[in-house]
Amino acid sequence: MKTLRVFPIVALLMAVASISYGQKVKAETFQVSGNCGMCKTKIEKAAKEAGAKDASWDAETKVLTVKYNSSSTNTAKIQQKIAEVGYDNAGFKATADSYNKLHGCCKYDRAAATEKASCCSDGEKCTEEHGDKHAAKADCCKDGKCSMAGHDGKDCCKTSH
Repeated sequence: MKTLRVFPIVALLMAVASISYGQKVKAETFQVSGNCGMCKTKIEKAAKEAGAKDASWDAETKVLTVKYNSSSTNTAKIQQKIAEVGYDNAGFKATADSYNKLHGCCKYDRAAATEKASCCSDGEKCTEEHGDKHAAKADCCKDGKCSMAGHDGKDCCKTSH
């Protein structure tokens, strides 16, 4: 009789385990322009509305880290939603209308944001020549890899002579 009680519980636990195992949780980081705590709140809220399970934007580095289930959303959807609320990012540029709706303290320098986002646009622009030395641009290169979203760590920052 005890076997009949234990069997449904074991079956239920196995079903829950297989469902949670089947979900593909991804973590991504990418640049998002902004300035302040109000920006942080709006950016993280937009990311979560687009399907991110977790979102954390750092105002100092301007980097958003998101975790999401890849079967229900993707980075492009998250980036598009963030642009819709007024914030340029590595994947999408906010419309002038959405940018103009931002509070005064949230209006970032759009020219500087565009310049940073384009540094890896062709996969080979992450190096600058300084005399005989080649140095990676700090804005988009980390450890010899491109840190801009959509480049997935390609070797666009490697030095050459």
